[in-house]
Parts: sequence; structure tokens; C-alpha cells
Amino acid sequence: MRLISRTEALAARRSVLWTLVIRDLRVRYSQSVLGYVWTILDPLLMSLIYFLVFVYIFKRNDLGHEPYFLFLLIGLLAWQWFSGSLTDTSRALISEAKLVRSTNLPREIWVVRVVVSKGIEYIFSLPVLLFFLGFYLLQGKTHLNGWLVLFPFAVALEFIAAVGLGLLLAPVTALITDMQRVIRIVLRMLFYATPVIYSGQLVPQPYDKILWLNPMTGILEAMRAGFFAHDKLPIQWGAIATSVVVSVVLVFIGNTVFGRLERPVLKEI
Repeated sequence: MRLISRTEALAARRSVLWTLVIRDLRVRYSQSVLGYVWTILDPLLMSLIYFLVFVYIFKRNDLGHEPYFLFLLIGLLAWQWFSGSLTDTSRALISEAKLVRSTNLPREIWVVRVVVSKGIEYIFSLPVLLFFLGFYLLQGKTHLNGWLVLFPFAVALEFIAAVGLGLLLAPVTALITDMQRVIRIVLRMLFYATPVIYSGQLVPQPYDKILWLNPMTGILEAMRAGFFAHDKLPIQWGAIATSVVVSVVLVFIGNTVFGRLERPVLKEI
């Protein structure tokens, strides 16, 4: 099976993959005065804005788990990784066109290295989450539970979903450059179709089941499961199970599309 063989090829070149990831991170941070600070500043400020708008202006305290700021921060940090991965993987082959053509590396590596580098940035942002978690724990406004074991599972699942979508988008965008604009628009729309600023349990039937088809729905549900009490908003196990299935399917679809379009892409770029 092509998926297994390509995965083995990528594993064999993991040292090269790591070198590419380090290069990406160094270039990204060297071009910015604040560097790492931007990784945490964007989701932190957005969380603050949504918190002020919904809690203090509109007086809504029922959009998600309490404390709502912690609920927002978990969602926005994960969304930043997901949206950044999709944006950058869509142009992964175009931006590295010379290397893609001239090296004998598995071409999927250019997609995977983007998701990995964005994932490392996500991990670098987790100390901010831990800071606010500690703050709310000391105040007794939240407590951890055994479902915290789902957090690393959700991180791995988001990685799988992002790679699958990246493998799908990268060759299509290389052949149809207008896709970059389409992806930006779709991501703006998808943000509001993802339970980042609200809980998925608040979506009425049957629209809640449609929302489950978005892999980030179950991923965020799993990420938040260990941080809050679930007496008012129970865990949506159906959403988590659906996200697992959708993420795996995306990898198979992305791998198939990437394999079929690889030759046309090499001719185009």
C-alpha cells in the first residue's frame, strides 16, 4: 500500500525532516523582532477580546465551560496550529519549488515539515495555558480530572488531520494558484463552524451532528475534557469518535490525491 511505503520513506528520512523543521523555525523567528512572543500573543489577545465581548458586553456566561477564558484559550491555541498548518501546507510545494524538483526526498516531506513546525510552535505556546490553568486552580474555579489523558491523544489527532488536509491541498494549490485565496476564505468561515468560542453541546440537532464532520470539533472536545467539570456540558464522545474516523479518512484521501497529482505538479512548478 502506498500510504505505508511513503510513511516508511518519511521515517527513513526523519533526520532530514527534523533539519527542515529547525530551518523553518529559525527563519520564522529570525525575521521577527518579538519572535516567540508572537506565538503566544495572538491567541492570548484574541481570547481576551472574545472574553470581554461575550462576558462583559453581552453578559453571556453560557457559551462554554467555566472559566470561559481558559475554555477560549484551549480552543484558540489549537485553532492557530490547525489554520496555520492549512495555510502554509497549501503552498508548501510552491514555496520550495526548486528543492521539490531537484531532490530525491519523498515530496510529502514538504507538507509534513510544515505541520511539525507549526506543532512545535503550539507546544511552545502551552506554558501560557499552564499559567492560566494554575491561576484558576489556585482560585478554585476549575479542577483537573482523569480525562486529561485525552489531551495528548487530541494533539496527535490534530496532527493527523492537518497532515491529511495538507497532502490534499498542497498539490491542488500548486496546480490551481487561486486555491490560496479560497483557503483563506474557507478558514475564516470554518472558524465559526468550529466550537472554538462556543461549546459544541450548544448546537441544536441535527446541526450538531453535521458539526461533528469537522475534525476540530472532536479534537477540541478531547482537549478540553480534562480541564472542566462535565455536569452541565457532558463530553461528546460521538464527536470525538467521528473526528478519529474523519482524520484517518483525510489521510487516505490526501495520500491518494497527492500520489496522483505528484507528476503533474512537478511539471507545473
